[in-house]
Amino acid sequence: MRNGRLVSALVVAALLSACGGDDGGGGSAPVATNPTPTPTPAPTPTTTAGCTLRERETWAAAQLNEWYLFPDTLPASLDPKPYGTLSDYVDGLTATARAQGHDRYFTYVTSIAEEKAYYASGSSAGLGARLTLDSTGKRLFIAEAFEGAPALTAGLDRGTEILAIGTSSANLKTVDSLLTATQNTSGLVDALGPDDAGVTRVLRVNDAGGTRTVTLTKTTYDIAAVSARYGSSIITDAGHKVGYVNLRTFITSAEDQLRTAFANFRAQGITEVIVDLRYNGGGLVSTAQVLGNLLGGNRSTADVFAYQTFRPEKSVENETMLFAPQPQSVSPTRIAFIGTGGTASASELVINAFPPFLHANAALIGTNTYGKPVGQIALDRAACDDRLRVIAFATQNSAHNANYYNGLASTMEASCAANDDLTHKFGDPQESSIRRSLDYLEGKSCTRVSATANTATASAPGALKVATPGVQALVMPDRPSPAQREVPGLF
Repeated sequence: MRNGRLVSALVVAALLSACGGDDGGGGSAPVATNPTPTPTPAPTPTTTAGCTLRERETWAAAQLNEWYLFPDTLPASLDPKPYGTLSDYVDGLTATARAQGHDRYFTYVTSIAEEKAYYASGSSAGLGARLTLDSTGKRLFIAEAFEGAPALTAGLDRGTEILAIGTSSANLKTVDSLLTATQNTSGLVDALGPDDAGVTRVLRVNDAGGTRTVTLTKTTYDIAAVSARYGSSIITDAGHKVGYVNLRTFITSAEDQLRTAFANFRAQGITEVIVDLRYNGGGLVSTAQVLGNLLGGNRSTADVFAYQTFRPEKSVENETMLFAPQPQSVSPTRIAFIGTGGTASASELVINAFPPFLHANAALIGTNTYGKPVGQIALDRAACDDRLRVIAFATQNSAHNANYYNGLASTMEASCAANDDLTHKFGDPQESSIRRSLDYLEGKSCTRVSATANTATASAPGALKVATPGVQALVMPDRPSPAQREVPGLF
């Protein structure tokens, strides 16, 4: 939240979030495909006064002209006739900035009601699993399963391979055939069906329990930002204790969960921490600041956590965010941040905050992050349930580094390459990225993370998306729901 400081003559919701969602590429790159319905679809109100498509397009263009961080890239005018939806029109307005790599579908239209439900409690609907393709792009795995949702209830968890998908056991289609038929993942997304409660899918799966067929009925559930199973633990390694926290998404409900985890770390004298953000696509800046404060017990209240900088004519909105250590804060001597190409936005904001203070004692472990040093404001047209998320500010650390559109790997003083190891559970010291983090904390040498730019989803919706060779790729629809934007790979 921006503490209510942002005001406009129009209806403005001042929720500032460095949202991930569509973001992806590189280490666990989301693979965009064709649209799927949002968890609780609401019909577009085309008959409500002020809510015709043309009126909504005019409104969106006015908001971008007033607030967009890259105003020089906006067209002087854009004929709305070729665009059949408001989302397509907004994509047309932001095409130049996208071509420059500065707005990779970060500016978008969503539902006010759905987004509020997600940011409050992680509300979503579907199978409750995060799906990823292997490096060949031909095998589909569950990277993570969420508590209280159908997949985990049926015994499907991290490392389970999905072999085939159907609406019944009689019409199962193999994952390979679904991918081959369209040369992208649209067939796969279509086979999974809409993420609406009550939709049923039959899956043929293989894991430690053998090959079997399961029937799952999609339901509504809340995503716990910090898992009760593995979200927080203390790992004893080489005779010393290391705090481990796995944060799935930056939402309001995460804040007390994080405080509880760090209170335990503090009570046990933890000074080395692993922060696992490998699939965290972002979320609320306010929640990111809570995590930063909990990691900032040795920071003063004059130390800068981040700068938020608007375009010059909106400079009155610029904000300097200072560290504010909490009663639960720890004072780490070293932090290992686990990241991948699915690590974006608010996650990158937190990671980027620490090198100016810890230098090589703050490291990126895994693969390069996505690269999103910008954040959105929320502009609402309430009568139409339209929320326009507009890239309006850049985020910098205390050293004024905001130069990570290609990911954080090139800006971190320390990094260690590691795989995302689906054969081990989160929190397991033998999982590759966690093992490499522990080695880094012990002072062992390693290979730096490649600074290759993450561009897997920079192309237009519907275009062929190919998994980056050698890494996994989180599966994403072209028009994600609010939950899918911040929890890439979610179905």
